[in-house]
Amino acid sequence: MFIIGELINGMYKNIGDAIKAKDKAVIQKCALEQLEAGASALDINCGPASRKPVEDIQWLVEIVQEVTDKPLALDSSKPQVIESGLKVIKNKSIINSVTADEEKLSVIVPLAIKYNSSLIGLTMSAKGIPQNKDQRLELAAMIVSFCCDQGFPVENLYLDPIVLPVNVAQSQIREILESIREFKIISEPSPKTVVGLSNVSQGTCTRSLINRTFLAMAVACGLDAAILDPKDKELMDALIAAEVILNKQIYCDSYLDAYRKK
Repeated sequence: MFIIGELINGMYKNIGDAIKAKDKAVIQKCALEQLEAGASALDINCGPASRKPVEDIQWLVEIVQEVTDKPLALDSSKPQVIESGLKVIKNKSIINSVTADEEKLSVIVPLAIKYNSSLIGLTMSAKGIPQNKDQRLELAAMIVSFCCDQGFPVENLYLDPIVLPVNVAQSQIREILESIREFKIISEPSPKTVVGLSNVSQGTCTRSLINRTFLAMAVACGLDAAILDPKDKELMDALIAAEVILNKQIYCDSYLDAYRKK
């Protein structure tokens, strides 16, 4: 499983305060803690605290790159912020994200090609979030088709089915899981799949339990990647165990330690 650590985000008070104060020690500590806990990449989001996101995202990228060469996912809805970050990334990058709207795809996909970046495509549009699997598949196919037409390699595309909170959209969760499975047959080669995991538990009183249960189910449906909090040890343990059960990792009695030492 490709884990994208979600914690370098200005919506969190400690990160927002660090961005305002240009306190790189806080950011770098957060980066290293996530990597030590099992993150494969790090999401970078200036958040609402940033008054100059075009400048701040460059600062975040540069100081994180001082302590790691892992891939960085640039998280913004503004193309100018995304490109600002891409200009200073030295290693692998991921654009997080673009919706299934042609006017947005026509801006972001060329950026992904120009900077040799992977891309997260959200199966939603200006009309809103889809309400069933068929609508998600239609939007996913639109994103894949646009990428193919532009010459963007589909194997570098991650499709996000848009996870909704279980406490307000309980009937949607099964549709989301089925979408993850069916995204794989849209094209050959297949696009990858990703979820923003914490959305499923938003507003619930047992967030970690819901997160790890949904994650294990999504892994069984073929999920490739997740944006999550890798410092949640029980969540990571559930992920590792799910991969062992699905024969994606070799079993040994110390499989949890073995996975973390890879």
